[in-house]
Amino acid sequence: MADQRVAGVDAAGGALGLAGAVLLTATCAAATYRASAAGDVASVGFVIVSYGALLLLLRFLREYELLAPPEAAVRREGLRRRVWALCTLLTLIFAWKVASVMTWPGVAVGVWAAAVVTSAGGFVLLFRQQRRRL
Repeated sequence: MADQRVAGVDAAGGALGLAGAVLLTATCAAATYRASAAGDVASVGFVIVSYGALLLLLRFLREYELLAPPEAAVRREGLRRRVWALCTLLTLIFAWKVASVMTWPGVAVGVWAAAVVTSAGGFVLLFRQQRRRL
């Protein structure tokens, strides 16, 4: 019964995931084209790194979901580390982009502080908090 439920979710999620990936690719291609046409090398780099990191993050999350806990505890731990690193990378590059357009320095500092607190909180929740046993 559980296998049928998972298969149904995979079929529905697969089509939705594919549509999302196509839309993400199209928007990233358009943003890269506009930024390169304007000569904005930093924005081109931002889009390319964000796109690559997001695709890797989605791949690792999917792989993490599909692993069975008892057999693959070491592999899941490695995937958890990769997911946290990619989330931290995305948080920091988005904070860099947002903080660069802030006119008030205090707001930019707040953006960076929020990024650091978010990444540190994710680290604590993923690696340092004791896992409850069911």
